[in-house]
Amino acid sequence: MLTSEEIAKDARRAGNILKTISNENRSNVLYKIHDELKAHKNAIQEANKLDLQTAKDTGLADSLVKRLDLFKGDKFDTMLQGIKDVADLPDPVGKINFAREIDENLILYQITAPVGVLLVIFESRPEVIANITALAVKSGNAGILKGGKESINTFREMSRIIGSTIRKSESQTGVPVGSVQLIETREDVSDLLSQDEYIDLVVPRGSNALVKNIKSSTKIPVLGHADGICSVYLDEDADLEKAKRIVLDSKTNYPAGCNALETLLINPKLNNWCDVLENLVRKGGVTLHATPAVKHAYLESLKQSGHLDEKITANLVDADETKDFDGEFLSLDCAVAFVFDTREAIQHINLHSSRHTDSIVTENKLNAELFLKGVDSAGVYWNASTRFADGFRYGFGTEVGISTSKIHARGPVGLDGLVSYQYQLRGSGQVASDYQGAGGSRAFVHKDLDISQVSWQ
Repeated sequence: MLTSEEIAKDARRAGNILKTISNENRSNVLYKIHDELKAHKNAIQEANKLDLQTAKDTGLADSLVKRLDLFKGDKFDTMLQGIKDVADLPDPVGKINFAREIDENLILYQITAPVGVLLVIFESRPEVIANITALAVKSGNAGILKGGKESINTFREMSRIIGSTIRKSESQTGVPVGSVQLIETREDVSDLLSQDEYIDLVVPRGSNALVKNIKSSTKIPVLGHADGICSVYLDEDADLEKAKRIVLDSKTNYPAGCNALETLLINPKLNNWCDVLENLVRKGGVTLHATPAVKHAYLESLKQSGHLDEKITANLVDADETKDFDGEFLSLDCAVAFVFDTREAIQHINLHSSRHTDSIVTENKLNAELFLKGVDSAGVYWNASTRFADGFRYGFGTEVGISTSKIHARGPVGLDGLVSYQYQLRGSGQVASDYQGAGGSRAFVHKDLDISQVSWQ
């Protein structure tokens, strides 16, 4: 059994080879992985059933059980499609960002290059194995993956298939064994977090506790988000039908998602705003955690309209303002408060949100632009559901995770977030001592070149 240092060294060795492999061969191995996972669907499903049964027997939270189920709806097929989508994307490695003539026949290039070695630690979501494998290989990065114990059977089966596929195709594609390594034990993770000499980036995907623990346990840069406290603000100039659809989708499409609505902010000057809440309760079965002002106005409006009934009262509770606006429900619950203009909405969001994704519903362009500029989140939307915050929906093929950091990647992190850059200087024998500043008299040209006209030939 390999030590954590040996695992990290193998990943570094594989990554150094992988980044030199052609885009065609990196994509080819992904097609092969796609085909093998599809061919072994039944075996993967049986493994996933074992994990789901264990999760239910041990009382795993409903939100985690939902994430664990790889065959709910079209999740498995979407996972497979994501692999192909990544394979079909343009090569993110070796792109010229800029070219500058330093002097005649001395050209400086900024070129995209892989980050290096990724350590990805995740809970519950077994599809992450395929997502990260695709993104890592395509972007020329080696990946070390650690799944949670709740998904151990699914993890082992998918790991076996992916590892076998890479091994069997190495002679054809050149993608080396070690490009993707999958580890099981918590001890491995603890040890790997100390391998900052070989591992370049840690990506935790899971609970707030997991992310905070990872951040406090390593010197390696960490990319990720601890919470997904997403808000929707209904401006006084919102279109009511748009508001009803956007709020319902943001909250109920997938309540356990990190991009699900957790806080609804309402400008009470919006006509018939109560209809949005009633729609959430009656169509979505959502429990509203309302501030006193919202609760009073809501109940009075329903009494006057004759719509007040047991379902409404059963799904209306007092907000605990010490915590309900500062955490995730990950369930059919939503905190609701009044704000009286766009600036107050921005202030509330910037104070309470996790800087994930927030949306304004309005027909007022000035208010929308103020919101888009003022909210300090990775994703800021106008008249759109927060559920669009996703690498697949952004056209990234899939995502390694969603980052609320500002350096080096932000929002859904796809291929572009897994490459950095390096400087390449291509000369014809020049030496610094001939130039000003290093003892010589020759001046630099420093002329920017049109990269569309640059050729390596």
